[in-house]
Amino acid sequence: MKFIVSSSYLLKQLQILGGVINNTNTLPILDNFLFDLKQDELTVSASDLETTMSAKLKVESDSEGKIAVPAKLLLDTLKTFPEQPLTFVAEDNNTIELSSNHGKYALAYADGEEFPNPVELEDPSSTVLEGDILATAISKTIFASGNDDLRPVMSGVFFQFTTEGLTFVATDAHKLVKYQREDVTASQASDFIMPKKPLNLLKGILAGSESEVLIEYNDSNAKFTFDDTQLVCRLIDGKYPNYEAVIPKENPNKLTIERNQFLSSVRRVSIFSNKTTHQVRLKIAGAELNISAEDVDYSNKAEERLTCSYQGDDMQIGFNSRFLTEMLNNLTSDEVQLEMSLPNRAGILTPVDGLDPGEKITMLVMPVMLNN
Repeated sequence: MKFIVSSSYLLKQLQILGGVINNTNTLPILDNFLFDLKQDELTVSASDLETTMSAKLKVESDSEGKIAVPAKLLLDTLKTFPEQPLTFVAEDNNTIELSSNHGKYALAYADGEEFPNPVELEDPSSTVLEGDILATAISKTIFASGNDDLRPVMSGVFFQFTTEGLTFVATDAHKLVKYQREDVTASQASDFIMPKKPLNLLKGILAGSESEVLIEYNDSNAKFTFDDTQLVCRLIDGKYPNYEAVIPKENPNKLTIERNQFLSSVRRVSIFSNKTTHQVRLKIAGAELNISAEDVDYSNKAEERLTCSYQGDDMQIGFNSRFLTEMLNNLTSDEVQLEMSLPNRAGILTPVDGLDPGEKITMLVMPVMLNN
């Protein structure tokens, strides 16, 4: 098999696919890219058994063949080339020769038949949405998912599709984010839990993309198809916790404040908080928000006063500053609203402005007990 391809075009595609490959693999074949050539179309695949991603590249060729090429060696080589055509020729002695303007490089390859085949989805349901919408949904939720191996269902993002709209949820039991789109719907109701790794890959590729993404899914796998790329991954098995039950419905105390000002204040004050609890105290009275933190062990303390608009009873509530910072950082609105009921019930953070029509973001943060 022989083909000619642009060095930068090949590198760009391989760097995306390289994100699938683990640093240490139990199966040596997974350290390779699968090159499957059919005339002028080269399909390159990478897999870690859980996630398989492939991209179709246009090349100059009239031959066919299927080989597995060492990924790291090829990527390291391609990174050093300026833009130029490269010629790949697979020799009989299990080496593939790569010719550039200045030289020749031989890489040992493995038989392509050893490479694991991607899962074929049987009887899948499907939904189509714009790439950028999917990337936004992932980046708005993924930071809130957990890392606890004992609760694998919480380590991913919950996709809930209905005929009314799409909902994406992530939680680690301390914070929860629910992202809704009512301008995109599915043909039938279904839900599944996506693992983090493929989501991070999709987020990186699809940010700002206007391409249509076809999502197909059944009970065990999901497949994302867009442009000339396809990603198939195994879903997280299990039942997602009933997240609606933890979102408090009655929240009479509503605080509206400028997001950047609130974020800077929490960041500054939290430097003085206890290093284990990261607790900051919000004390609201009238139109004044008082943010304070102290570390009793070292007698460090800080306090700031901000003006805000507030409806409700005067109250004090404690939050973990790390969670609060993460959430405020993830939002892009000018103003945010924090809705609360009692000091021991979760606070609900929502953006006041800057949303697309049909877009809704609800962030929930659990309070920490105040030690008066």
